[in-house]
Amino acid sequence: MLFWLKEDMAPQELTRRLAAVITHIDEIMQQEIRPLLAVDIIEQLHRQFAILSGGRGKDGAPIITFPEFVGFKHIPDEDFLNVMTYLTSVPSAEAASIGFVIVIDRRMDKWSSIKASLTRIAVAFPGNLQLIFILRPSSFIQRAITDIGIKYYRDEFKRKVPIIMLNSISDLHDYIAKSQLTEDLGGTLEYRHSQWISHRTAIENFALTVKTTAQMLQTVGSRLSATELPRGMVSTEELFVLHTRQWDKLRDELKLLGKQGAMLLSCIQEPATKNPTSKLNANELENVATIERLLVQLDETEKAFSQFWSKHHLKLNQCLQLQHFEHKFCEVKLALDNLLAEQAEFTDLGDSVMRVEQLLKEHEKLEGKGQEPLEKAQLLALIGDQLIQSHHYAADSIRPKCAELRHLCDDFTNENRKKYDMLGKSLELHRQLDKVSHWCEAGIYLLASQAVDKCQSREGVDVALNDIEAFLDTAKEYQLPSPKEFYNQFELMLTLDLEKIDSPENLSPIRRVIRDLLETEEIYIKEIKSIIDGYITPMDFIWLKHLIPDVLQNNKDFLFGNITELYEFHNRTFLKELEKCTENPELLASCFLRRKEDLQIYFKYHKNLPRAAAIWQECQDCAYFGVCQRQLDHNLPLFKYLRGPSQRLIKYQTLLKVKSTRQGFSLLGKQMPVLCCSFP
Repeated sequence: MLFWLKEDMAPQELTRRLAAVITHIDEIMQQEIRPLLAVDIIEQLHRQFAILSGGRGKDGAPIITFPEFVGFKHIPDEDFLNVMTYLTSVPSAEAASIGFVIVIDRRMDKWSSIKASLTRIAVAFPGNLQLIFILRPSSFIQRAITDIGIKYYRDEFKRKVPIIMLNSISDLHDYIAKSQLTEDLGGTLEYRHSQWISHRTAIENFALTVKTTAQMLQTVGSRLSATELPRGMVSTEELFVLHTRQWDKLRDELKLLGKQGAMLLSCIQEPATKNPTSKLNANELENVATIERLLVQLDETEKAFSQFWSKHHLKLNQCLQLQHFEHKFCEVKLALDNLLAEQAEFTDLGDSVMRVEQLLKEHEKLEGKGQEPLEKAQLLALIGDQLIQSHHYAADSIRPKCAELRHLCDDFTNENRKKYDMLGKSLELHRQLDKVSHWCEAGIYLLASQAVDKCQSREGVDVALNDIEAFLDTAKEYQLPSPKEFYNQFELMLTLDLEKIDSPENLSPIRRVIRDLLETEEIYIKEIKSIIDGYITPMDFIWLKHLIPDVLQNNKDFLFGNITELYEFHNRTFLKELEKCTENPELLASCFLRRKEDLQIYFKYHKNLPRAAAIWQECQDCAYFGVCQRQLDHNLPLFKYLRGPSQRLIKYQTLLKVKSTRQGFSLLGKQMPVLCCSFP
């Protein structure tokens, strides 16, 4: 079915589109450089030994701050690496490519803390470093130690990134604007670490949910499309309801997920929404952009599955429509068949006016009985037309059923009209016959009532003759037609009547032979035609080529021989000549004798038959023959039908072995063995 081919493409398209969504989500969340999620290192993030505040350097470089943190040197290397890897993966790829600016605040700490920070940065910082600012310790002793210690580290770090030592916050402001620094660094940038973690966790959860949903919809789509459609109408309706409920549930989940994303977006934008003068920092702007991109992917997910569902829903709906149509078709066709069978039983044309009038009433009753089935059939045919116009996948199956329904309706209506006409003529015939009968009875009564004694005189005879002549003149009042006019008026009735002395049991022997010849000839021609249409012609179909082995493809002419030549001869020539013998049985002998030379095509066919048998023996198990046999609904394999022509001439000889006194027929009986003797 064409729809199934279209449907087969739907899950592939769904899988492709949702795979693209999953890839885009991974790109948005930078999964290739961020193996961890916030929830995976939530405890390390909450320790706040390093933060991504959202501030930017003058050239847009993201700022990572190492605030005052007691025990920084005791943080495990793995925890430090995880946090650094995560923080450097949060900014956009464009911002990260500029390089990161690190601000290390150790005003209340010692040189050992600075040393530990620089060592870890040198060893484990995963991003592109642009610049390091260090707020040196406030203590005079620690500052002196720092100045000495930094001399040993500066040269090593200069190879990677410049280090700028700062004595105070004001010095830092010379390099970074206050609006890009948090309050603890003398800046105006609002930053709440717990809120940042909450937003990051929510965004990643949302991204993971969108990705999981897309993967789940891939699986659901494949499962739905692979579901085998039941053949029963009730089972299909149940499947239709089940799949629709699943879709409704999925659609509600997608809508809920969209609302969650919109709510998260609103939550991040809330500061700028409440206060028009407030601006979102770089982190918040990137979070907004991330959610918006995720919402776009969610929308694409919903669109992809909605389009798949539309095709799948159409598939289920059309399957259900087809089953409803076929169920109704069987009901309506059965009703029409019964109606036509009942109509066919009305063969009686009546033998009297009273009987014909009774038949007309019965026929009118049957016509009334047929109105409902006819209306149902016509309505169902219109429904079928609508299904065809809507490009139903089974249009090729629906179209002939619609034609059959209309054909049955026309048959009933035309036969009704014909029977009404016949009964009307029968009624008129019997009325005129009644008139004639009554007139004849009156004449008989008139003749019988003449007194013999009155005819003994001239006067009595004249009176009687006058009475008879007066009665004969009354024939004009009955408007009785002449015999020729009567026959012309009721020719059809009289012909039907006569056709009933022409029954099969009353046929002469030669007419029976002709009848049997014609019946078997038509069957023979149909069988040959089925082989040509069902086996030979499809061998050229591209979509069946893979079922045909090379040995069969190369020897198909030998397998079928000149069977096409046999078909053309019988269909175009011989059948028509046999039909002429119906009216002139004496032509039968000359028909066979005249075609004696033409029948020699059988010799060519039979000569090839052993080679055909060998080819069949080698190829009989190939899938192509099985497909053709099922399509033709043949009970027997191909070669059983290929042997048919070898029996045809024998059949002619058998049918013609009848006794007849006709010379031509007797001559034919002698000639047939000569015609057949050359063949096995």
